[in-house]
Amino acid sequence: MPHGGQVLIESLINLGGRKAFGVPGESFLAALDAMHDSRGRLDFVLCRQEGGAAFMAAAWGKLTGEPGLCFVTRGPGATNASIGIHTAMQDSAPMLVFVGQVATDQKGREAFQELDYRAVFGTMAKWAVEIDDPARLPEILLRAWTTATTGRPGPVVVALPEDMLSAPCPAAPLTGAARIAPPAPDAAALAEAQALMAEAERPLVLVAGAPWLGDAQAALLRFAEASDIPVVAAFRYQDQVDNASPCYAGEAGVGMPPHVARLIREADTILALGLRFGEMTTGAWSLLDVPEPRQRVIHVHASDREIGKVYRPALALHADPAAVARALTPVRGGWSDWRAQARSDYESALQAPPQPSPVDMGAVTRHLQEVLPGDAILTNGAGNFAIWPNKHFRFGRDQRLLAPQSGAMGYGLPAAIAARIAHPERCVVCYAGDGDLQMTLQELATAVQHDAAPIVLVVNNGIYGTIRAHQEQHYPGRVSGTEMTSPDFAALARAYGLHAERVERTEDFPDAFARARAARSGALLDLDVAAEAIAPRATITSLREGALHAKGAL
Repeated sequence: MPHGGQVLIESLINLGGRKAFGVPGESFLAALDAMHDSRGRLDFVLCRQEGGAAFMAAAWGKLTGEPGLCFVTRGPGATNASIGIHTAMQDSAPMLVFVGQVATDQKGREAFQELDYRAVFGTMAKWAVEIDDPARLPEILLRAWTTATTGRPGPVVVALPEDMLSAPCPAAPLTGAARIAPPAPDAAALAEAQALMAEAERPLVLVAGAPWLGDAQAALLRFAEASDIPVVAAFRYQDQVDNASPCYAGEAGVGMPPHVARLIREADTILALGLRFGEMTTGAWSLLDVPEPRQRVIHVHASDREIGKVYRPALALHADPAAVARALTPVRGGWSDWRAQARSDYESALQAPPQPSPVDMGAVTRHLQEVLPGDAILTNGAGNFAIWPNKHFRFGRDQRLLAPQSGAMGYGLPAAIAARIAHPERCVVCYAGDGDLQMTLQELATAVQHDAAPIVLVVNNGIYGTIRAHQEQHYPGRVSGTEMTSPDFAALARAYGLHAERVERTEDFPDAFARARAARSGALLDLDVAAEAIAPRATITSLREGALHAKGAL
């Protein structure tokens, strides 16, 4: 009779699992033993820290639509992984986290590294469960997989007591996942939605949800372009709309461009596809009144728990947003100037002025725009540096962005590694701040070991830029805790086995990037960026002087 670990791994393979990211621990040795025989079907990606492993699994879920699989040990391993669990939840990314647990006869005694996982992750994950009986392993695993992938996708934490995993399991492995048809739009509600859009004077489409698979993205753009309606992407979902479309008008996220905020505020009818109406997309819930928006909101979501959570919609469709996009037919009205102005404002916002820096990140991003292939994948963690890939790069139809809605530093590098493992043939570029990168820098070893190293661009300005910007705005001139000393990133990357260079002038970047792309080992470019160039249209000096002027000190 197979042990529980073998039934678990065979079930995951039959469900569709291909890669598992993790750090080994004695609490799930039986699962590791089963993975000895699963190579080539379900491979274990050995990571260097559980936070990096969880980020990789979260990014895998966001990129592929399949649950990212993560294995971590009990106690410290699980708490290290919590950052990726939180990120997957805010990203609505499907993910399964398997956590080793103390033996069932030791629970409740504060055994070595013991945690109550339902209590720890109950509000952080979509579901947290513990499997005490090996006979119920397939049943609970099927429910976990289904929970992670349906409605609003998200992370599920499954605790695995070590004696349960090593015990004989009388249940057969799962043979596959449940086949669940997505909720279809009600015909009458869809007709009403079309009528509301046709009556509008200033309609707007807000789109979120990843990934829009198959022809759903094309269907949405056919509707928007035939109807001449502007489309705005929710926070860090701009890769879900072809940015070259004349209807695309920008991203509603952190550092929201004024024209995007104006579009949302002045729209009279908003078709919201897959939105959870988070803080960043709504300008901290200020662009639409809570709970009764001035705008007529048509909210489409696959989860009934998201509908009416913050705003009362004029009409709600509990349906798959992709199915709704495919079912929409064009509507026309007198709003052509509204759409044209939105597009013009977006194109103007793309143009950043020259930066007061040895390496100008505006020029760097424009060069990447010109040379990256049409299916490139960009990733980033959190920091002011993320403005460049998030606000100044135009994503084509097949290009993707992996970036955390949770604002988690350190996400970019693990996400890039996961992307390279999922798509080894594609070019993957990670934007990373010097502080951001040092959160998960050790995962360069994971990248090299698994032949999955991306190209890492280190925006090295010697400060925690976002916090410094807030500091200068609220406590001008009183610098505290935001300046850092960093290692020689190029030397460190070479020690890990990557090609690496220090780039000290803008004009040197194109040749350096060409060498980075040619390197089979992956590459890191350490970019000399001035702290003064803290944002595309602001400097530390301008922020400080503006704050002092507002306080009457200038």
